[in-house]
Amino acid sequence: MSVPKKRRTSSSVGRRRSHHALKTVSLIKCSKCGKSVEPHKACSFCGTYREREIIKIKEKTAKSEK
Repeated sequence: MSVPKKRRTSSSVGRRRSHHALKTVSLIKCSKCGKSVEPHKACSFCGTYREREIIKIKEKTAKSEK
């Protein structure tokens, strides 16, 4: 089994890992309901994208008490 000839320096390891950091998620407000939405995606709350209804969302029904 082969073994690496030389040890990787901490700086080269750090340079490789420089792209592993988490990026912040950019959010915008929905023009219809005002909820936070990712850009270029339909609102999951009201179903609109660019002020048009794209997805039909079922209304939340009240739970029946027994």
